[in-house]
Amino acid sequence: MSKSILIAKGIVKQYGDYTALNQVNLEIPKGSIFGLLGPNGAGKTTLMRIINQIIAPDSGTLIFDGKPLKRADISQIGYLPEERGLYKKMKVGEQTLYLAKLKGMPHNEALEKLKFWFKKLDILHWWNKKVEELSKGMAQKIQFVVTVIHQPKLLIFDEPFSGFDPINAAIIRDEILELKKGGTTIIFSTHRMESVEEICDNIALINNGKTILEGAIKKIKNNFRNNIFSVKLNTENLTLPEQFQIISNTDNNYQIQISENATSNQLLNALIEKGEILSFQEKIPTMEDIFIKAVKDE
Repeated sequence: MSKSILIAKGIVKQYGDYTALNQVNLEIPKGSIFGLLGPNGAGKTTLMRIINQIIAPDSGTLIFDGKPLKRADISQIGYLPEERGLYKKMKVGEQTLYLAKLKGMPHNEALEKLKFWFKKLDILHWWNKKVEELSKGMAQKIQFVVTVIHQPKLLIFDEPFSGFDPINAAIIRDEILELKKGGTTIIFSTHRMESVEEICDNIALINNGKTILEGAIKKIKNNFRNNIFSVKLNTENLTLPEQFQIISNTDNNYQIQISENATSNQLLNALIEKGEILSFQEKIPTMEDIFIKAVKDE
């Protein structure tokens, strides 16, 4: 049995002279939250549409749960695009029931699961409202429910927190984490790097249609470590041996980079001689730091 829910090999997609995807490769482990990252125009939306079989690649292979992706697999995929679409004149309950049936769910099962989700998200009182009466955030909740209602193996969320206030963003985040606990694999595309840090296990970074970075977040962050330590001392005008470079100093909060032939213990010993150490920790690059550096260096 495959350990990956989706494997993309050499995916290419062109629109005339424009290459949207150029030999994209990635592997999404089962039961993970996988961050699909990249600047605007990098090719993320094109890849998501290919996975959903809205469009076809010009070349390359997609393996879904151990087998080549086929049309019937769409029933096992849920997709929440960044550009939402609900029928504004229809009532919420009527519309969600209709959309659930389009996913192949029998009427009674669809009704039961919709009522479950509406109660869970405290939106049952919206059932007879028209979509046009809802705010953007309210409509977002409805589309979230429609995306997950058929319990697919793979969920694809494109900017799922767009339009939400912090309280409702936290509610949807917690639901995404609950879905993961239940065994669902999630592709999560966003520009909010703090959300990536918070919930993703693995990421792929796409730029100019190519995969430039892929893997577990912990491993990637470790690879981007640059031996910079954040130190707070009660000492002004700090001077150190040449193997320790002071990058910045703000109110005795020093950023110090250690050369390759030195260690953090040696830095600590050098600092002890200079005064009282109030804090000392390695400055691990954030996903935003890594995103910017990887794109600039590519």
